[in-house]
Amino acid sequence: MNVLFRSLRVTIDSRFYRQVSVSMIRRTQIKKVLCVAEKNDAAKGIAEIMSNGSSRRREGYSVYNKIYEYEYHLFGQNVTVSMTSVSGHLLSLEFKAPFQKWHSCNPVLLFDAEVEKYCPENFTPIKRTLEREVRQCQALVIWTDCDREGENIGFEVIDVCKAVKPNIQVFRARFSEITPNSIRRACETLTEPDVNVSDAVDVRQELDLRIGASFTRFQTLRLQKIFPESLSDQLISYGSCQFPTLGFVVERFKAIQAFVPETFFKIKVVHEPNEEESVEFSWKRHRLFNHTACLVLYQMCMEDPMAKVISVTSKPKSKWRPLPLDTVELEKLASRKLRISAKETMKIAEKLYTQGFISYPRTETNMFPQNLNLTTLVEQQTQDNEWGNFAQRILESGGPTPRNGNKSDQAHPPIHPTKYTNSLQGNEKRLYEFIVRHFLACCSKDAQGQEVTVEIEIAEERFSASGLTIIARNYLEVYPYDKWYNKVIPLYTADTTFQPTAIEMVEGQTSPPQLLTEADLISLMEKHGIGTDATHADHIETIKSRMYVGLTADQRFLPGELGMGLVEGYNSMGYEMSKPDLRAELEADLKLVSEGRKDKASVLSYHVAKYKAVFIESVRKAKKLDEALSNYLGPAQEITEQEQGEMEIPLPVRKCPQCNRDMVLKKKKDSTRMFLSCMGYPACKAAVWFPDTVLEVSRDESICPTCHPYPVHMLKLKFKRGSLPPMMPLEFVGCIGGCDETLREVLNLRYIRGGEADSGSRAHNGSGSNQHHVPRTNSAPPSRVTPPAPGANGSRPTASLPPPRATQPPASAQGGAIVCNCGQDAILLTVRKEGPNQGRQFYKCNTGDCKFFLWADPPAEQGAPGGSRGPMTQNPQPPRPSAGFGNVPQQRQNNRGSGGDDGETMCNCNEPAVTRTVMKDGPNKGRMFHTCGKPRDQQCGFFQWANENVAPGTMPVYNVLLLFRCLGSASTTSNKPPTAKRPRTCGICHEPGHTRVTCPQGK
Repeated sequence: MNVLFRSLRVTIDSRFYRQVSVSMIRRTQIKKVLCVAEKNDAAKGIAEIMSNGSSRRREGYSVYNKIYEYEYHLFGQNVTVSMTSVSGHLLSLEFKAPFQKWHSCNPVLLFDAEVEKYCPENFTPIKRTLEREVRQCQALVIWTDCDREGENIGFEVIDVCKAVKPNIQVFRARFSEITPNSIRRACETLTEPDVNVSDAVDVRQELDLRIGASFTRFQTLRLQKIFPESLSDQLISYGSCQFPTLGFVVERFKAIQAFVPETFFKIKVVHEPNEEESVEFSWKRHRLFNHTACLVLYQMCMEDPMAKVISVTSKPKSKWRPLPLDTVELEKLASRKLRISAKETMKIAEKLYTQGFISYPRTETNMFPQNLNLTTLVEQQTQDNEWGNFAQRILESGGPTPRNGNKSDQAHPPIHPTKYTNSLQGNEKRLYEFIVRHFLACCSKDAQGQEVTVEIEIAEERFSASGLTIIARNYLEVYPYDKWYNKVIPLYTADTTFQPTAIEMVEGQTSPPQLLTEADLISLMEKHGIGTDATHADHIETIKSRMYVGLTADQRFLPGELGMGLVEGYNSMGYEMSKPDLRAELEADLKLVSEGRKDKASVLSYHVAKYKAVFIESVRKAKKLDEALSNYLGPAQEITEQEQGEMEIPLPVRKCPQCNRDMVLKKKKDSTRMFLSCMGYPACKAAVWFPDTVLEVSRDESICPTCHPYPVHMLKLKFKRGSLPPMMPLEFVGCIGGCDETLREVLNLRYIRGGEADSGSRAHNGSGSNQHHVPRTNSAPPSRVTPPAPGANGSRPTASLPPPRATQPPASAQGGAIVCNCGQDAILLTVRKEGPNQGRQFYKCNTGDCKFFLWADPPAEQGAPGGSRGPMTQNPQPPRPSAGFGNVPQQRQNNRGSGGDDGETMCNCNEPAVTRTVMKDGPNKGRMFHTCGKPRDQQCGFFQWANENVAPGTMPVYNVLLLFRCLGSASTTSNKPPTAKRPRTCGICHEPGHTRVTCPQGK
């Protein structure tokens, strides 16, 4: 035996053998298994079947979700099973702080705000139970419902369990009913969870959250102010499914309103051969809308009223038995035949399923699979007093022969009874009886009859009448929800004549369509792809609870004033948001995601962008919404200019160099001061602050041809009078992308860049989705960072400006790439030219388009405190970027110096500055200023007026320009590394050490 095993082992591919061996070893190590169902009733039913009624119940942390323990033969061995449950979705999707609050941001930001999955407080006990139980188990089996939502709930359970025990083995049980055969088959064919199906739910959840929250906040906040008397406390919600559903109701109502009845005319022939029989013949022309034409034909018939029998035909007639029951048909038929709403129907069906009485009620299949034993299911029903005899006749007449449809979701069979019961009451009994009778009817035979059609002629006008004789009722015996009646007509013979009892010309009017019933509405939703079979009832219930629609006495939908106004308002904007097209496209894409034929991220980004564009346009045309609603709710109240401004969506100026989201102009709270901010805040804190000297800032439609990433819009700026030199205009258009030297010098810009230290990682491009299960924390507000020195050049720092004092690791150490003004990664080069900077590394633009320059490390030496000329201990310094936006480090000092320990002004050398007085004639004569105290050839270039020792960012623009002139070399745009300062030379002999006044050659 051992020899045989060794020889067999040699013939097996080694890699395959290793995989099988590892799998077998891992499975033999499984001693305890955690099983998780979607609801407690399902867990109880499955445990009862698997344990043969011998399971031991114990408590978890949740009082509603018990734990059932028992032994079971699984994975080829006996294991201990702990069966527990969740209560639907364990995790919820929500925006990260601070976007959860309604007034935290403009609603348009919700299309890009980061989201997270978290466990609601009321489900925390369930989560704790899972975490406790999984620690003792080696395998996890997901027993949630086998549909999209169930698969997603399963992955929520997996995420929670793997966070505690990452190496847990995960399996998926596939089943359609809680019966012994189905549960045993599921245990024998455990599979892997389907991540594609779960991804489709993730996409749907995120889109519903973003679309619903943004439109709901916009509608509610605006309309509560516009119509305070009617809507002050009304939540005006929007959903991409509920709005098309509302649209169907409004469309039917408006069709009835617009209907204009037309008068028609027709000829009716009645024959009563005796007192007991009467037959009415229908005109072949049906009806005419021209009175004169009909009158002429009628008079011709009256002139020659004898009727001649043209033909008598007899043919078999069948009434087809119903198709197997899917979810949509169950909802429609329960609404029509039982007068039970779709919401209540699905609630009852779910309960019957968890009790094991029916199969899974959420299915799109209307054809029975060949491996389903229908005979056994019919046999179970033979014991009933009402339909037992009919079930027995099915078995005696050859067994069930169902009429099959053409739809299958490849997951669940049609809805059918799985176990007989007579203990139900109320609507549960009525719905169970309907499902049983429907199942027996479709397993039976069509009703059979004989139809007789008689055609007559009067004055060359044809008329006909039909009669029906039912031969075999078949399925109608058990299915009272369908009606088929005998219609007896006299016996006629061809080519015979008779005198009609009456020939009349009757008048009538066309009638408008009726208001929609719930069954009609579900049919329209299914036809146009709005929602799924599992969500139709929820969407209908939502528009009812929001008072968008109401019900008439005969249970038909009538739109309310608010619903009418919303639909008309959005339709007047040009976007038919009440039409099903937008949502139908999304539902089609979700199906492709679940099948693995489309990528989750691409579908999400596409539909977010599409709905965002619609939202932006809707906000711009919001007055049309006000006008439409004012027709129903009364005059619209005027809102203030400030409130209007808060509702408007800011236009993008440029893309953020950090996260690629839009950057927009905003106004600081409680101030008129403007700043440019990333819409990814607070995850991304990139911003540009404008000084108080800027009175107005607005986006210009012109686009900078130099700056990237394209497009970077120019800005219109208006300055305070007296803040600029006389030669400069107070209003001009410029670019703040980094290419405009003049604007960089004129504006004392405050650049703030939220880096990796703020958020832990750079925000990703596209929608801000982050769906990992994380604790909920509030994001910190953006930190203020000292602005760059006014003398910093837009292309590179100069040799006369040493690095700031603050120590910080270089950008590369933080894990962030250096980005040039083009928005691309800069390249790292080394200075080869002889000089004081030889061997130093620096960054520059990869293409050379934006003249970006940045030292990779600080200078090797700088002055020591206290005026010492000796070298000091070198601390790692951050790289010195250019003044172009997007390249400024998170923390840096300005070159106006800083305060020492005793409050004295320090220069950029970290030494006390000296105070001097302007002696030159001019407007500043006699004015005192601070400057570097070193000899002229060693000065750092520091300058600051003595009476303006103020916080960074408040320096008048005129003084900023003067400072640039004083610094001199700071305005250069050369891309070369800085060189050592050359000593002054004589103007005659060009030798150092003297001037032309004392030059020996001049004498």
